[in-house]
Amino acid sequence: MAVRLDTVLNIDDPTHWPTGWAKWSPMVLTHLALYFAICLLCILVLPNSIWDAETRAITLVIGTLGIWRYGWWFTHAFRAFLFGRFVYPKMRQQGEEVWAAGWRPRHLHFMMTTYKEHRSITEKVVRSILREVRKSGVPATIWLGSSDRFDEDIIEDFLEREAGDIDLTLRIIRQNVPGKRAAIGLVLRAMCRLPIEQDDLIVFMDGDFILGEGAVSRCMPLFQIDPELEACTTDEEVICIGPRWIETWLKMRFAQRRIAMQSHAMSNRVLTLTGRMSVFRAKHLLQHEFIRLLEADHLEHWLWGKFRFLSGDDKSTWYYMLKHNARMTYVPDALGYTVEVIEGSGLDRMVQNFRRWSGNMLRNGARAIRLGPSRMPFFIWWCLVDQRLSMWTMLVSPVLAVLATAIQGISYAISYIIFIAVSRMLLSLFLYNYSRCVHMAYPWILFFNQLINASVKVYCIFRLSKQRWTNRGNQSAGMDGASWVEISRNAMASWCTAVSVAILVVATMHYANLVAPPTLISLRALGLG
Repeated sequence: MAVRLDTVLNIDDPTHWPTGWAKWSPMVLTHLALYFAICLLCILVLPNSIWDAETRAITLVIGTLGIWRYGWWFTHAFRAFLFGRFVYPKMRQQGEEVWAAGWRPRHLHFMMTTYKEHRSITEKVVRSILREVRKSGVPATIWLGSSDRFDEDIIEDFLEREAGDIDLTLRIIRQNVPGKRAAIGLVLRAMCRLPIEQDDLIVFMDGDFILGEGAVSRCMPLFQIDPELEACTTDEEVICIGPRWIETWLKMRFAQRRIAMQSHAMSNRVLTLTGRMSVFRAKHLLQHEFIRLLEADHLEHWLWGKFRFLSGDDKSTWYYMLKHNARMTYVPDALGYTVEVIEGSGLDRMVQNFRRWSGNMLRNGARAIRLGPSRMPFFIWWCLVDQRLSMWTMLVSPVLAVLATAIQGISYAISYIIFIAVSRMLLSLFLYNYSRCVHMAYPWILFFNQLINASVKVYCIFRLSKQRWTNRGNQSAGMDGASWVEISRNAMASWCTAVSVAILVVATMHYANLVAPPTLISLRALGLG
């Protein structure tokens, strides 16, 4: 593992990554031309029944839905282009001028939580912190939220060897109850006992997040040039110790994230303050309301009652900032590395991640929507609404394709596969601009990512209390229950899921003119009228 980490981290400045035409080597362009040539050949040679009378309505529905979804995608891509090309460069220039003039924050606090992390990863994380502190010249404190002596010994020994030349203090807060949220809460309460000023900067970061060169110094001056800025989140790249296909999938997701984050930042908000690394002004973080929300965030659900959140602390911090109308932004050239160690089944880990991400989004999205567009820019509010809609609309196209194949035969399935190949490659062309390299597998990974993600969200929406987090002791909540109450609740959740999917299928069939709504005559024939 250490050898591979060293190899990947030889280039840790985002300005060194290939951009523009540097990614488009002759080999990549050849593969891309061959891909579209094969698609064109399939369109010309293979049987095409998409405009037959029996399936024309289905094709029109798929096309209309595609225009809507791709139009929304292009909207994000255009906004991301504006932010990356015009808005952020101006912010960066102003920040560099302030930094060059000698401005520095009074103190820098690193709030880091870790749990039995690999030694090589922990040392690289701490080394990256030392580099940022040394480069900025700002006094700093590492607040370590820990639950095990193992991690504490590694960090203490490393700092004793490497940190003798900088003004850095290590404060260890040993948690007495399990969970990352409890660790963060205890750290924040410890901070409250010291004279921390409102404009001090607090970096929230995970114990497996390795800071890229300049990651912190690129964030700090933004808080000086914009007194209303309360939080920012940063770019991420993945170091995957596991199957290659998982690594490609994660890289594709991070490319999607860059487009979405820059689009959202145009409205001075983001949709998550990523727990891997975000920087906050201390003003809000030392408030009792903020600390309690992190420690004991919960939801009142009509089926599952009151239950607390295990993961998703980044969504809780984001919701607090959104609720208080705080300005947030995204820093595209502040880079860090997420280390993903995949042990066991890669597919199982993928589904677990989807369940955690989707569950966190669903649990927080509904209450954020209820804040209304008056508490946030309308675009951000509609993005939250769209997250709820897309989980259903993404399933419409595959459902229609299956129905059309049952009507028309395999020829329609072939046509649909060609449609997926072309449409997802067109979307991938935008992703390639935000990806470190060009992967020809992106179109298919993108499609299955959308399909699996939507399916997991539909499953989770009626099971919001069921949580499992393999980190920090493999925590779980609501996963098992032998009582009659739990059995009844699980049965109701299954019933609601089945009814919702049935309504989706029937509504889709009706919209595609495959079934007609019941009439008074048909109801009377069934004895219902």
